[in-house]
Amino acid sequence: MASLAPTTGFASAPTDVLTQLRQGTPLTQSLPEQIAARLSERIVSGAYTPGQRIMEQGVAAEFEVSRGPVREALRLLEKEGLVIILPRRGAQVTNPTIEEVNEIFDIRAMLNGLRDRLIAESPQRGQLLPVIEREIARLAQAADLAGTGDDYIDTVTRLNRLLTQAAGNRRLQAILGSLAIQTVRYTRLGLSTPQRRQQSVRHWQNLLRAISDGDGDAAERIARQRVLDSRDAAVEHLRAQASAATQSAA
Repeated sequence: MASLAPTTGFASAPTDVLTQLRQGTPLTQSLPEQIAARLSERIVSGAYTPGQRIMEQGVAAEFEVSRGPVREALRLLEKEGLVIILPRRGAQVTNPTIEEVNEIFDIRAMLNGLRDRLIAESPQRGQLLPVIEREIARLAQAADLAGTGDDYIDTVTRLNRLLTQAAGNRRLQAILGSLAIQTVRYTRLGLSTPQRRQQSVRHWQNLLRAISDGDGDAAERIARQRVLDSRDAAVEHLRAQASAATQSAA
């Protein structure tokens, strides 16, 4: 049985990406929300692969709950774009096309640009600068580490969430939060190499200077390019995977 302890709070420096992305949720999660959080972690980590079916009965047995909370959890995941619920087939992990990934990242690029412009043009930006500077220093340290870049992803997720909250626009925060959960799988692909992480750090360092200078135009331009670079890297990975699958099937 997998334990589902109630969520009562969050650490000051969380390491789980999905936890960070959901930190705007109530401090005590309902049972369906707890199940959804567990399942989404598996989807993002790749434990559940694109196209894989998630069986209600199996999940209910694992967590020792009835199928009702599981069904509601799957509906929550469908809203976040992580699964699709098909008639008579149940829930299936989404496998977005390259076109869909392009669309989502293009929207994120525009909204991140707006967010960072708002911050750069805010009279209170000076209060935020030391925090941003500290997080970007952590990014620079994590960028050169070998491996999949989990430390980098954790830090960049925390930094993005910080900026989204600092922008002071609740609707923007809600939309960006939803998009971030949908795309975190592909953000991981886009930042999987030290070269890409180093490129990303340069964007963040340039953004810090733009915010410090109060340059909204530059902040918006840098934010958009940062997201588009991540999009392009993710699409390249997806194309490579598709090509490899085609060759293996030949």
